[in-house]
Amino acid sequence: MTYRAPVKDMLFNMQAVAGLEQLTQAIPAFADYGVETAAAVLEECAKLNEQVIAPLNVEGDKNPSWFKDGQVTTTPGFRSAFRQFVEGGWQGLQHPDTFGGQGLPKTIGAACSEVVNGANLSFALCSILTDGAIEALLTAGSEEQRATYLPKLIDGTWTGTMNLTEPQAGSDLSLVRTRADKQADGTYKLFGTKIFITYGEHDMAENIIHLVLGRVAGAPEGVKGISLFIVPKFMINADGSNGARNDAHCVSIEHKMGIKASPTAVLQFGDHGGAVGYLVGEENRGLEYMFIMMNSARYAVGLQGIGQAERAYQKAVEYARDRVQSRPVDGSVKGSATIIHHPDVRRMLMTMRSLTEGSRAMAINAAAAYDTAHHHPDEETRAQAQAFYEFMVPLVKGYSTEMSLEVTDLGVQVHGGMGFIEETGAAQYYRDAKILTIYEGTTAIQANDLVGRKTVRDGGALARGVAALIEATEGELAARSSVAAKSVARQLKAAREAYLTVVDFIAAHGKADPNAAYAGSVPYLMLAGNLVAGWQLGRSLLAAEDRLTEDTPFMSAKITTARFYAEHILPRCAALRDAIVNGAQSVNALPMDQY
Repeated sequence: MTYRAPVKDMLFNMQAVAGLEQLTQAIPAFADYGVETAAAVLEECAKLNEQVIAPLNVEGDKNPSWFKDGQVTTTPGFRSAFRQFVEGGWQGLQHPDTFGGQGLPKTIGAACSEVVNGANLSFALCSILTDGAIEALLTAGSEEQRATYLPKLIDGTWTGTMNLTEPQAGSDLSLVRTRADKQADGTYKLFGTKIFITYGEHDMAENIIHLVLGRVAGAPEGVKGISLFIVPKFMINADGSNGARNDAHCVSIEHKMGIKASPTAVLQFGDHGGAVGYLVGEENRGLEYMFIMMNSARYAVGLQGIGQAERAYQKAVEYARDRVQSRPVDGSVKGSATIIHHPDVRRMLMTMRSLTEGSRAMAINAAAAYDTAHHHPDEETRAQAQAFYEFMVPLVKGYSTEMSLEVTDLGVQVHGGMGFIEETGAAQYYRDAKILTIYEGTTAIQANDLVGRKTVRDGGALARGVAALIEATEGELAARSSVAAKSVARQLKAAREAYLTVVDFIAAHGKADPNAAYAGSVPYLMLAGNLVAGWQLGRSLLAAEDRLTEDTPFMSAKITTARFYAEHILPRCAALRDAIVNGAQSVNALPMDQY
C-alpha cells in the first residue's frame, strides 16, 4: 500500500472548522480561493504525492542520502521528484505572487503541506526549510536581498537552510560562537561550525542559501549579540547566475534512527579564508529574525506529525482488514477472522483516527487564524487572530508531534510481531516520527513558551479567552438532541474546567514559584492541545450533523470519531490537571545528587 491523501477530510475541515468561505468573503485577496479552488488544488497535490513522492518513502529509508568527498547524493528518485514538485509550483504555493509565488491562503497551503509530509517526510523537509528562509527574507530582508533570493527560492531553483545549532549550542543559542568579521565592502566573513543542518548539502537544486546565526566582534554577550546572515553555497553573479564556490562546506552527514533520506549536515564556514555573508536586517537582531523562520517551521513540524499519524493509521487499517487471527469474542464469525473484528484492535484504530483528525482540525483552525491575522482588513480583528495563532503554535507543534508518537506506536502494535519487522513498513513511521518532538524546539521548549509567553505574561487572560470560545461550543452541543452531541458537551465541559484550574495554577505560580509552574509545563501543553483538538472535533460534529444527508457515511463517521475522542481522549485532561496542580512538589523533591 502507498499513501492516500485524506482530501475529503481536509475539505470538510476547511469548511466546517476553518470557515474558508467566510475567509474568502472577508479578505479581498482570497476572493478566488473558495472550496472549489481548494478541492482542485488538493486533488492535484494528492496526485503528485500519491503517484510520485510517496513511493519513494521506503526507498529513502533503505537507501538514504550518502556523503562522499564533500558532496551529498540524495536517494535515487529524489532529484526527479523534487523537479516535478517545484515545476508544479508547490514550493511557492503560499508565498507572494510578487516574487513568483501563488499567494494561496495558509488554510489551503497547510493541507498541501500535510499531504507531502504524509507522503514522504524526508523529502518534505527540504521544502519546509526553504519556506522558513523565504519567510525570514520577506520580513527582514532588504529590497535587494528579496529581489536576489526570493524568486529562485520560491520557484525551487535554489533551496534554503536554517543554521542555528553548534556543537556547544543546542537549544541555548546564547552559546553561539560562529564569528562574523565585517569587511570594508559591507559584507562579512564567517567562521564556525554548524550541526544538524537539514538539507545543508544535497544535489536537488542549483544553489543552497544558508541563513546563519553569528556574532559580530564587539557584540553583546548572550542572545542579544546574535546577528543573521545570508551565506550562499555559490556566490551570485550580477546576472543572477551561480558564481564561485563560497567557503561554506559540508564535512559530514549524520547517521540517524529515522528520516534517513534527509541529509543532516555538519557545515564548516571559513576554513579557507572565511565564508562571505550578507547581514539580514540589523546587527544583533538575528534571533528575532530567526524566530520568524522557527515559528514557520514549528507549525510545519506539527503538520509533519499529523501526516505521519495519517500514514500510520492507513497502514494499520489495511493490515487489520487483511490479517486473519483468532475467533471474534462475540462469535460473529465461525473460526478465525480478520483482526479488525476484535474490540481492542478497533479501540487502537479509533484512537489513531481520532487523535489524527483532532490534530488536523486544530492545525487548520490555526491556519485560518494566521490568514486572518495577516490579511483581514480590520486591524482589531487582525490583532485578535494573531494572538490566537501565537497561542496555537506550541499546541500544533507540541501536541501534534507527541500525538504522532502515540499513533505510530499503536500502528506497530496493531501489526503485532510483524510490526517489529522492518519489511511491513510500520516501524519506519515510528522511527521517523521521533525526531518531530525534538527538532525546531523540543516539546519542553514549546511548553515553556506556552507557560511563559502565552500564560504567565498576561496572567492567563488569553488562555481563559480560548476557554470562553470552547464554552460557547459546549452550549451549542448541549442544545442538540443527539446522544453523541450531549456526550461531547459533557466531556468538553469537564476538560475545559480542568484546563482552567491549571491556567489559574500556572498564572499564580509562574513568577512566585517558577519551579512549580514549569514542572507541569509539558502536561499543561498536552492538556491544552487535547482540549483544543477536542473542541475542534466538537465543532466538526455540529457541522456533520447539519450536513448528514449530504454524505451520510462520511458525516456519520465524523460524528462517531468526535464522540470517541470525547469519551476516550478528553478524560486524560483530568489526570493531567491533578498531576500539575498536586504533583509539582514531587517533581523537584529529590536532591540532584540522588538521581
